[in-house]
Amino acid sequence: MTAPAIRVHGLVHRFATGAGPLTVLDELHLDVDEGDHVALVGPSGAGKSTLLALLGGLEPPQSGSVVVGGHDLGALTGDDLAEFRRHTVGFVFQHFGLLDTLTAAENIELAVMLDGAGRRHRRRRALDLLDAVGLSKRADHQPGELSGGERQRVAIARALANRPKLLLADEPTGNLDEDAARGIIELLESLRLRDGCTLVVVTHNRVVSAHAQQRLSLRHGRLEPLRDAS
Repeated sequence: MTAPAIRVHGLVHRFATGAGPLTVLDELHLDVDEGDHVALVGPSGAGKSTLLALLGGLEPPQSGSVVVGGHDLGALTGDDLAEFRRHTVGFVFQHFGLLDTLTAAENIELAVMLDGAGRRHRRRRALDLLDAVGLSKRADHQPGELSGGERQRVAIARALANRPKLLLADEPTGNLDEDAARGIIELLESLRLRDGCTLVVVTHNRVVSAHAQQRLSLRHGRLEPLRDAS
């Protein structure tokens, strides 16, 4: 059998507070097959974003194991960890994170440049990705000249710049109206199917979570199947 794209076992994560340690992830387990689409839902403060950060190598596991694409994230440090984040995972955040002084294409080119690609390749990759997200005519527009939905599409294109195997999206529709939100989740799903990447989405939106193959609720530090998803 093929190993899962994500395998989390016995994951524990705590934050220090004035009242003592706060456990947000408590002996958590998660297996995700390659190419799957997973939605994580739960109340604010449940630890959804923390779990995403751990899957993306932004936080080290305090206890338990996190294995993504065959990489044991607890054992990666320095250049190896940076290499993992650059080539294995792409991030999409609620607040876009685009540089206002750069055009849509330049925002994507910057991600490709960090991988050492030459100027011509960077430009071609950026234009190809903008075409894939339906923004080929907006390549030379800065973020302030784009709608919220368009900015999120640029952010998605940037996340795909180095062909990640895992795409992590943290409330990607949180700042968008209903129509734009529907367009973004349909875009993510189509790109997942096209590229064969694994998609994990944190969301409060049941319409967004309904697109996923695996819908999980994070409560009291553990994951369980989401009930009554629509």
